[in-house]
Amino acid sequence: MRALDVLLPLAVQGELDNRVQIVAVVVTALMLLVVLELVRRRRLVERYALLWMTVAAVLLVLAIWTELLGWASDRVGIEVPSNALFLAAFGVAFVLLLHFSVATSRLGEETKILAQEVARLDAQLRELRAGSANGAPQPREGPGGAPEEAGEPARSSARTPDQ
Repeated sequence: MRALDVLLPLAVQGELDNRVQIVAVVVTALMLLVVLELVRRRRLVERYALLWMTVAAVLLVLAIWTELLGWASDRVGIEVPSNALFLAAFGVAFVLLLHFSVATSRLGEETKILAQEVARLDAQLRELRAGSANGAPQPREGPGGAPEEAGEPARSSARTPDQ
């Protein structure tokens, strides 16, 4: 019951104890340093690093300047500032999950297209090898080394970066 006796007055007051505030500042600063280290080691792309650094900076500001959190929660109509912080964190997590779901879907579609292209090129290569092993005439090569069909110029199936 000792923890409940300590946490209950904090929850009722809606203010942060100095120890809690120091822990929040230290944890947020560590989060910022971890993001910077991940970028330095090239484990995190810069566009995601900017997002995480922004979140860490906002949390750091709110951990240092608790009156801002109280003011923002009053403006939104939330009685307890810690609930406002929880709601904001939930919203950020939801947006991040949605963003990563969209990115995963896009990457899955690109992987499927690439697998189909590799299978098509593999089948074409097998046909060429089978034709040369049987003594059949080799197809002429068009520009870029691609084989041409009789009377038909070679078409490039390469995609440009903007496709």
